[in-house]
Amino acid sequence: MDVGLVIRKRLEHLGLEQKDLATAAEVTESYISQLLTRKKLPPAPDRTDLYEKMGRFLKLSSGKLAKLAELQRRDELKKNFEDPPAPMLQEVRELVLRKCTPGKRQEIRGIFEKQPFGELERLVTQKLLDVIKGVARQELNSEEWLRSVARVSGLSYEQIRVMTLEFLDTDVFHVTLENCVSFLDPLIESWDIDLSSFGMNVVLNRRFALEHSKRFEFVEAESDRAFGDEPGLNSFLKDASLGGNVTPEEAEFLKRLKFKGKRPTPLYYYRELQNLRDPLHFR
Repeated sequence: MDVGLVIRKRLEHLGLEQKDLATAAEVTESYISQLLTRKKLPPAPDRTDLYEKMGRFLKLSSGKLAKLAELQRRDELKKNFEDPPAPMLQEVRELVLRKCTPGKRQEIRGIFEKQPFGELERLVTQKLLDVIKGVARQELNSEEWLRSVARVSGLSYEQIRVMTLEFLDTDVFHVTLENCVSFLDPLIESWDIDLSSFGMNVVLNRRFALEHSKRFEFVEAESDRAFGDEPGLNSFLKDASLGGNVTPEEAEFLKRLKFKGKRPTPLYYYRELQNLRDPLHFR
C-alpha cells in the first residue's frame, strides 16, 4: 500500500475531492493528482509539512502518511539507483555561470566546458543548491516569503509552495531549469570560489534571505583524539597527585593539544596546566 492509495481511499470514505485536499494542504490540485497516480515521488517526510496537513484533513493517525512515503521513496530510489546520471542542462549551467563573479567567470567556464559535469561543476552547483534549500526549508511555513518568491517567478502561492516541496527533494543530478529559475536565480546574487583551496563564497539576495552571505571552506583537518590516544595524558588524569583537581574545561583543553612524532609525559601535562592557570601568562 502506498501514499496515493491510502489518500484515494480516505477521500472516497469521507466523500471529499482532490481539490478539497489540495486546499487543505495549500498545494495545487494538479500536484495532488500526480501524487495519487504515482507520477510524482512523495517528498521526503523530514523536508515537508505536507503529510501533517493532509493527515489532519483526512483524519489519519499522526505520522501514517509520512511512514508510507518513506517506504515508497525507498523502493523507488532502489529502482533508480543504477541509472546513470544525466548531464546537467545547458541552461542550468549558463545560469550558474552567470551568477559567478565576473573576474572568475571565464576561467570557471573553461573548466566546466573541459570537464562536462565534472567535479568542479557538481561541487559548485550542489553547494548553491544546499544554500538555497537551507533558506527554503526555514521559510516553508512563511506565507509572506512564499508569496514574495511567487511574485518574482510569476506563479501563484500554491504553485510556488508545490515547487518548494519538490525543490527540497532535488540534488545536483536531478535539478531542473524550473528549479533554477524559481529559486537559484532570485535567491543567489553571486558566488566565487578559490581554486587553490576550494573555499567558496555565496552572496544571497537580502529580499529573500536573512543572511547576506555564506562562506564554505574545504580544508584538511585533524580529527579530535580521545583521552586514551595520548598515554601521557591518560596517566596524568589518573594520577591524583598531578591531575586530581583538573576541571572538565581544562581536561578538554589538554585533550586538544596536538603533537607530531612525540609522546608527552604526565609531567608535561602538569606543567601545561600550571601555565594555563597562571594569570601572568594572559592579558
